[in-house]
Amino acid sequence: MSGLFERLQSELHEMREQGVYKQLIHLDSPQDAVVRIDELGGEVINLCSNNYLGLCNTPEVIAAGVAAYKEFGAGTSSVRFICGTFSLHRRLEDKIAAFLGVDSALTYVSCWNANTGLTPTFLEEEDALISDELNHASIIDGVRMTRAQRKIYKHSDMDDLEQALKDTAGARSRFIITDGVFSMEGDICRLPDILELAERYDATVAVDDSHATGVLGDTGRGTPEHYGLHGKVPVITSTLGKALGGAAGGFTAGPPELTDYLTQRSRPMLFSNALPPATTAHSLAAIEHLEKHPELVQKLRSNTAYFREKLLEAGFKPIEGDTPIVPIIIGETAEAIRMSKMLLEQGVFVIGFGYPVVPHGTARIRCQISAAHDVEHLDAVLDAMKKVGAELGIT
Repeated sequence: MSGLFERLQSELHEMREQGVYKQLIHLDSPQDAVVRIDELGGEVINLCSNNYLGLCNTPEVIAAGVAAYKEFGAGTSSVRFICGTFSLHRRLEDKIAAFLGVDSALTYVSCWNANTGLTPTFLEEEDALISDELNHASIIDGVRMTRAQRKIYKHSDMDDLEQALKDTAGARSRFIITDGVFSMEGDICRLPDILELAERYDATVAVDDSHATGVLGDTGRGTPEHYGLHGKVPVITSTLGKALGGAAGGFTAGPPELTDYLTQRSRPMLFSNALPPATTAHSLAAIEHLEKHPELVQKLRSNTAYFREKLLEAGFKPIEGDTPIVPIIIGETAEAIRMSKMLLEQGVFVIGFGYPVVPHGTARIRCQISAAHDVEHLDAVLDAMKKVGAELGIT
């Protein structure tokens, strides 16, 4: 074995010894409120999926994917600009744009690709890129690849954001990028304040709404709708792999000048196969289903409020917020992983997150609520959490 692999083996052993080694768990059923885990040979309540609206297992959504397999085949076998663009892609992109109240949209095979293919494509040394310090890793990677001068502002600190805008006054253009809902905290960006500062300092705003699309707003149109700003955000990136069917794919939505330029120059667009037809149709059907059933968003909101209230009554201290991401800070990574294992033994599937996903000392159990959950599911989760929390001395 070479020295490299010996070092990796040693570091993996150290992870196991410290209790921070991540063990993959294999599902043997569709994503739903209750899932079957292969290693257990049984069912558990699922509290860690991004399946916020329960659309992963909705018959109409599945049927659309099956029909697309039969009509268009298994895959595209090409990138978009060669022969990988199908009529389904146009239909989905038109639907996304209409749903978000913008003029155009461009799909990618993931929102990771959408984010890493965004700012490096059109920002150069004479431009400035300004990013919230708790933005998603895909945004961070996109920032690292961008040749513009870069400023990172303190999380949701508008004074620090304004200072970054002042510090970059000489830039040709300034681009502010933020998560809509921050995935590890569950809080919502201060979008009205960000847009006001952007207008004052002639900057463009982009919001990654991956954990807000299908979740926030009365009809699930995301962070802009939540604040009464539907159609007012210049650039939105988001995913098709969470609330909107949970399959795969992402997109960038905004002015046609932007999406056209990305089509010409964005490297993930130019060098990655197009979104598979079945996934494209599945995602299109998910958006159409949400448009017909906005009550799913209301059920998600009701479930979230109920779960948060009962957690507080049980003595837990989740990070405050209104989103279905409900993190409970544990502290050390090993303890968060230990708690998740104990909860799994009690029939609750929830993951402990630690470094490097979150900073040292802020490891957490991240509970995620779905419209697929019934109150009975949530009550069973709460009972298990009370038992495990008492054993660990958390409550």
